[in-house]
Formats: sequence, C-alpha cells, structure tokens
Amino acid sequence: MRKVEVTPYSVKWKSDFETESKRLQAIFGAEVIDIHHIGSTSVCGLAAKPIIDIMPVVKDISLIDKYTDEMDRIGYEAKGENGIPGRRYFQKGGNERTHHVHIYEQGSRDIERHLAFRDYLRVHPNISKQYGDLKERLANQFPDDIDAYIDGKAEFASEIERQAVRWYRQL
Repeated sequence: MRKVEVTPYSVKWKSDFETESKRLQAIFGAEVIDIHHIGSTSVCGLAAKPIIDIMPVVKDISLIDKYTDEMDRIGYEAKGENGIPGRRYFQKGGNERTHHVHIYEQGSRDIERHLAFRDYLRVHPNISKQYGDLKERLANQFPDDIDAYIDGKAEFASEIERQAVRWYRQL
C-alpha cells in the first residue's frame, strides 16, 4: 500500500530532476526534443509528495516502447499510456515511488497543460500556497488512502489548470 506523504519543498528536487533527466537523455538520445521538470516538485516553495515528475518531449511517441528494457534496467516500470492516450508513462520505486516519467510527442496538447500548470504556480505564490496547504491537509486526513487524497485535490487542481492554460495562452 502506498503511504500518502506530503513534505515541504526541498531544493534537492531540482538536482534529482537534473540527474535523472541526464539518464533519460542517454537512453532516448536524439529522439528527445526537450525534458521538463513538471508537477509540484518543480515549483519552488510548494509542498509536495516527494516524487519527481519528468516530461520528456519526443519526436515520435511510437518509437518509445522499444526503450522499455533500458528503462527497466535503471529501475522504471513501463505502464503504457496509463489512461492518457498518446502518452508513455513510467514509474520508479514501486510503492515507495521516487520518479514518474510522462513522455509525449511534440505537439501534444498535454505538454501545454503540464507546462501551464507548473508556470502558473511558479508566478502565483498565493495559489501555490493554497494548493500546498490543501495537499498537506489531505495527506494528514488520508495517510493510507491515495485515491481519497487524489479525489480531494482533483477539483481545485482542475480549476488551477483551467486558469493556468488561459493565462499561459496569453503569454
């Protein structure tokens, strides 16, 4: 069973991302266009589950499955699309997850959604604080129920995402 743990922001998360992105770049090579740090660990000051979310953007998503064995060798479990068409998703760490890798093909609308959410929280510290406070409350309320934790933040996260995408498109 996965324990729900939300911790204060850690400067270590940035270096964890940089280290892992180099490993991913070495695996995917020229297929990678860019690798982004996304999710709550990418927002300075935001409380988060200490799991590094990484979003490689690739030229051709259909070629990514051929790298599954190499990803397995560095500790990742392939999850296919895992509910999001056009994505390839990998988890590292089992029930003690350390990294999530969300791979999208260039031009995917999901890239904008993730970057907008991250950037919006980076420049709106009041919203970021509200989001972090909510996550901390939910983690304390549901320490052994990841589904209740996710459900509890879903509405607020969706509202942030809607605002973020509108904001992002105006930049």
